[in-house]
Amino acid sequence: MDNAEELTAISLLVEPVRWRLYTYVRSSGTAVGRDEAARAADISRSLASFHLDRMAEARLLEVEYRRLSGRTGRGAGRPAKLYRVGARHFAVSLPATRYSLAGRILAAAIEEKRADEDGSAAVRRVAGRIGGEVGGDLRDQGASRADAPLAVAERAARQLGYEPEPHTDRIELRNCPFDELAESHRELICQMNQALLAGLLPSLGADGVSTEPVQRRPGVSCCVRITPSG
Repeated sequence: MDNAEELTAISLLVEPVRWRLYTYVRSSGTAVGRDEAARAADISRSLASFHLDRMAEARLLEVEYRRLSGRTGRGAGRPAKLYRVGARHFAVSLPATRYSLAGRILAAAIEEKRADEDGSAAVRRVAGRIGGEVGGDLRDQGASRADAPLAVAERAARQLGYEPEPHTDRIELRNCPFDELAESHRELICQMNQALLAGLLPSLGADGVSTEPVQRRPGVSCCVRITPSG
């Protein structure tokens, strides 16, 4: 795909309704029908169909047909048109990646490494400090102190590209903003990521929540989840 085609595809997502549909289909982790997508975006089925088809034409989404009832044969009805996120990659990453942030942490760790610590310890220390700085910046952007701590943490994680999936007792992080680095340097980057989030949460004012390491599993590529403390 050339740059013009890629820019055209990405520009489609600037439209707010289309972005809501795209993020819903992506977070679903499975193929989504028009009715379901319309309900999620709080729009009519016809408008959802229009936007979904536009994104499919640009190969942002892939289309499949399946009978949702599971019935086959005569009388089973027509297959439904379903949409899922396409496999294509963009130079502009979707979801967001934060390789400049990773570079800042790793460069500072090299420059500031103490005589009594190894490289990974320096990375963890610097990541925690920079996480605090990032959390302070996000807090200053207007988070309400009246918000529940998990809600504060969820909003910050979303801004940083983690694709948070909220539950009543935890937040799963579906995306790793440092995913490509983690593929080749898993242990170091996961340590950095955990330290970054551990430093981020207190400076947000998200009292009563903390991080814990988790094993990566299908659909959840981050090595950390956010939970209430205690």
